[in-house]
Amino acid sequence: MQLSVIKTFISRFLILILSFGLVIYSTNMWGSEGKGTISIVIANVAAVSFFSSIFSGSSTSYFASRFKIEQVLLYAYVWSLLIGILIPFLFSFASIQSEYLIYLIGISVFSSLLSTNINLFIGTQNIKRFNIYTVLQQLVHLIFIGILVYVFNQKDVSVYFMAQIGCLALLFFTSFFQIIRKCKISAISFSGVVARDMFEYGWKTQLSAFIQFLNYRLSFYFLEYFDGISSVGIFSIGVTFSEAIWTITRSIAVVLYSDVVNSKSREESVLKTKSSLKLTFLLMLVFIAGIIMIPSQVYELIFGKEFRDTKLIMLFLLPGIFAIAVSDMVGYYFSGIKELKILNIKSIAGLLATIGLSWIAIPEWGIWGACFATTISYLISAAFLFRKFYRSVEFQWKDYMITKEEIRILQEKFLRK
Repeated sequence: MQLSVIKTFISRFLILILSFGLVIYSTNMWGSEGKGTISIVIANVAAVSFFSSIFSGSSTSYFASRFKIEQVLLYAYVWSLLIGILIPFLFSFASIQSEYLIYLIGISVFSSLLSTNINLFIGTQNIKRFNIYTVLQQLVHLIFIGILVYVFNQKDVSVYFMAQIGCLALLFFTSFFQIIRKCKISAISFSGVVARDMFEYGWKTQLSAFIQFLNYRLSFYFLEYFDGISSVGIFSIGVTFSEAIWTITRSIAVVLYSDVVNSKSREESVLKTKSSLKLTFLLMLVFIAGIIMIPSQVYELIFGKEFRDTKLIMLFLLPGIFAIAVSDMVGYYFSGIKELKILNIKSIAGLLATIGLSWIAIPEWGIWGACFATTISYLISAAFLFRKFYRSVEFQWKDYMITKEEIRILQEKFLRK
């Protein structure tokens, strides 16, 4: 597991750097209003993905080793196409950024199709390809933006979305041909058992994920309604930087999940979860120190005067970001052992806090109200998960300490790599 974590950690660190580059470029290119538009449209894409991920998400990973891959892919692909077209049309009827409908459909469809392939890599423990494609999503997106802006002289904010569609389509077809070569055409068939089990597992997992997504992004919609699209752009930078930390810590969570769903022993899964918790806690301390040390003037210099409060927003969000990063390890453990009810309850608790506090705090304090509502919601969700995990698993003092043996193994694997 340690070597997989290190490889995935390195890939996620590259994603972090590329994401920062994308954020910096988009804010300088389109300003706070353009960044706000991007944030809302991408939030809509994320909302669509939670419906499409009923088949194309963790259910693909979970059942990749339990059913024929050809059958799993068939249901995931068909569902991705249907949901990727249907849900954006429902958004357009509700007048949610309806002028970007075509882009929303394109991004949603190809994002879901690519997600199916990536989750298949997780389910078959092909972490190497998972890492490659997650990094390429950021890198190719940046390259496509550069081509559209500097070769074709396109300057509108829609460039961001056109480039993302091109990126996702290219990566999907590339990964598809890698997968299909190992599949048997004769094995492609519909199965009621596969459909039922994937749907049952998928909707339970995605219900929690969708509710948690609302915890993460509902404040964007409240801000747009009460304070305007520019406020969303400013707030989203602080959120993006803070949550970028998760791209690193979730590298551990992805490997943990892959190990848990393929594990035959509950005790082994618990031990790996405890180890992941300790490592994530230490990584978060490092990132927090880094955020505190960077002067606020640096953010203003990079993004412009509109974003001078970025560091303060990040500091307000840090307690919640820290709590979610560490509790994610517990969440992936419960998901891996199919204890999905726990995830739903913790997400609902956080969502209720988000709705209530956002409705009160955002009209009164704007961006700072959004920070307050988001942080409290994160803390409530994380506290519930920790409580359930500590009640179901026996802990000793040594479980809270990283041992010399763990450090030695990590160093040995890293140096060998």
